[in-house]
Amino acid sequence: MNQAADTYWKNFWQQRNETPPEQVTAWSFGVDPDELAELVVSGVKTATCSAYMFYEIENEPLPSMGDYSVVLNRAGDPVCIIQTTSVKIMPMNEVPKEFAEAEGEGDRSYEYWWNAHEQFFTEALEEVGEIFREDMTVVCERFEVVK
Repeated sequence: MNQAADTYWKNFWQQRNETPPEQVTAWSFGVDPDELAELVVSGVKTATCSAYMFYEIENEPLPSMGDYSVVLNRAGDPVCIIQTTSVKIMPMNEVPKEFAEAEGEGDRSYEYWWNAHEQFFTEALEEVGEIFREDMTVVCERFEVVK
C-alpha cells in the first residue's frame, strides 16, 4: 500500500475512534481505474469479478467477507474504502445476470459484462501463457462503500 492510501486508511479509523483491522489491501480496478472508481463512489458499481487463476499465480489470498480495500485511481490516489459483503467462486459462464448488472459497467447488460470480461481476461491470460475459457473459475465479490 502506498503512503497516500496508508494515510487515508489510518485517518478513516482515527475518525471512527476504533482500532483498524490488521488486514487491508489497496488496488485499482481494471482497464479504466478512474471511471470504475467513480462508479463505485456513486453507488453504481457494487461488485467486481476476477480470474481465480490470478490469485494462484500471484500467491494472493482470496477476498473474504468483511475484508476492507482502499480503492485507488489511475494515479494511485485513494478514492474510497470498500468492505466486502460476499464472495462466490464459480465458472464464468454461470455468473448470474444480477451480478453482471451490479458490476455497473457499460450499459449494465449481461452482454456488455460478458464481452468486456472476455476481452480483459483473454488479454490478461495471454500475458501469463494461458487461454480464456468460458467455464474458467472466477471470483465474484460484492462490496459496499464505507468511506
